Amino acid sequence: MELSSSVSSRHPRRCSRRRIVLGSWLLLTAATVCSPSSTFAQGQPVAPALPAPTSVRAPTVPAATGESIDKESARERSLQAGLELEQAQQWGDAIDHYDSATRAFPEDRILYQRLLISRLHFDVIRRYDDRTYLASVREMSSSQTLDLYSEILANLQTHYVDTIEWSRILLHGTAALEVALTEPAFVNRVVDADRRDRIESFRQAIHHRIAERSTQSRFDLRSTVKLVATMAHEELGISGTATVLEYVSGAVSTLDTYTRLLSPGQLDEMFSTIEGNFVGLGVELKAAEDSLLILSVIPGGPAAEAGIVPGDRILAVGGSRADEQEPNYVADLLRGPEGTAATLTIASADQVERQLSVTRRRVDVPCVENVHIVDSARHIGYFRLTNFQKSTPREVEQALWKLHRAGMRSLIMDLRDNPGGLLSAAVEVADRFLSDGRIVTTRGRNARENFDYTARQSNTWDVPMVVLIDRNSASASEIFSGAIHDSERGAIIGETSYGKGSVQGIFRMQSGKFGLCLTTAKFYSPSGKAISRNGVEPNVVVPPTYIAARPDKNGRVTTELDDAVLQKAIEHLGGGSR
Repeated sequence: MELSSSVSSRHPRRCSRRRIVLGSWLLLTAATVCSPSSTFAQGQPVAPALPAPTSVRAPTVPAATGESIDKESARERSLQAGLELEQAQQWGDAIDHYDSATRAFPEDRILYQRLLISRLHFDVIRRYDDRTYLASVREMSSSQTLDLYSEILANLQTHYVDTIEWSRILLHGTAALEVALTEPAFVNRVVDADRRDRIESFRQAIHHRIAERSTQSRFDLRSTVKLVATMAHEELGISGTATVLEYVSGAVSTLDTYTRLLSPGQLDEMFSTIEGNFVGLGVELKAAEDSLLILSVIPGGPAAEAGIVPGDRILAVGGSRADEQEPNYVADLLRGPEGTAATLTIASADQVERQLSVTRRRVDVPCVENVHIVDSARHIGYFRLTNFQKSTPREVEQALWKLHRAGMRSLIMDLRDNPGGLLSAAVEVADRFLSDGRIVTTRGRNARENFDYTARQSNTWDVPMVVLIDRNSASASEIFSGAIHDSERGAIIGETSYGKGSVQGIFRMQSGKFGLCLTTAKFYSPSGKAISRNGVEPNVVVPPTYIAARPDKNGRVTTELDDAVLQKAIEHLGGGSR
């Protein structure tokens, strides 16, 4: 069943530049939420084969001259750096690296293949750290999982933005199983201990054993996956459910950067994000080398009441230390049922350590922050918009009236580091500033995804405005800033945004407690510009500085005077009156 929410977000699978909002957990990079209308950049088509990650060598640079030599040399260095990250099994960093590399070399299929392979590794580790996913592996039967696979394939056939090639879907599912069989997280849980010496021969042979089978329809794929599940059970002792779920994940996660399978827990978190509330501690985190840095604390939440402040660092959760475990793993330990407690080892900015027990409960997450008059002489209002959720239009309207009562004559909206959210929320907020004209256009393979969103609200806010964006502004942020930019309603200041130009829909599966975040369309700014991989270009380019009132990597909280982008916006607005 397709759900009616629409969300936009950025890459959910990274380690650097990642933010973890705990509640349950949510990784926000440029944008991480998806739904019937999200926004994020589409990947290229994948090459016909996914080579094994442990045996790849950087190809020899072809003979060339001049500028092409420099480009090939840079591309080879980039590939070699990525392969070194793979060899070190630093999959999150590899994803980050290859994502940047494929932007620099968009036609390079080898770099894109490495991105997909790194994602497969990262995803299988992630899944087998997810308690709700593990519960599904234990509880679902093989036939139920095959029904889930069929349902996923049917959704791809009906709703995916591009035409589906069934042979590639099967290839990528098999690649996912091959990758899983190299990861201890998978092997130690599902492969019989006395059969692990057979893993490599099974991996090497599996493609050849199914190479001649038909891939004309999704029904053919189900039949082949059932056969592979039987072989994996007979030869390695793997449950049919575990094998089929690898095919499910591989079919989905290699389509593009933003399509993904949602475990039961992730599906719940998705809706918590859409609604703007979750069960958790009420902190926003960034993964650091040996700790989890607290970027912000929700007022009135459990963490705030326990005395945790921005700039504090979580060193350990229970007996698991952040300098000994993957940041994702430690962050996930902060999740848990309402009413349970998390034991934290905290270090303050001055390195004083303390232990706290913080009880998880439901927390409402505001998306509008720091509402105030930033320049009293010029009557310039300011607020930061952290994401686009169901409550965003209401919260923005409340902020505008608060600033109006304080004497606002012009406005700065800060969308830096805003990863996106609901498409509908972005359209509604844009409609509060645009009296007419197009806001965004979506186009998909399915005619139901083709829509022109136009301004229709009569009473709009007509104060002069500036929108601040950066490279981490994505998805719904780009819908809003693109509409303001193209309509010349206000100035865009900062740096070019991320460039996520696709829409995702959330589908709740009937065959199991899983969800599907599926790319269903691409979106375009009012002028017809494709946002994907292009982003929104600012009217005034200003190199990024610190976000106001946020700690830097050392935990130091900066002031607005340190913020060159904000100061340029104030200067641009001048007197702020008409």
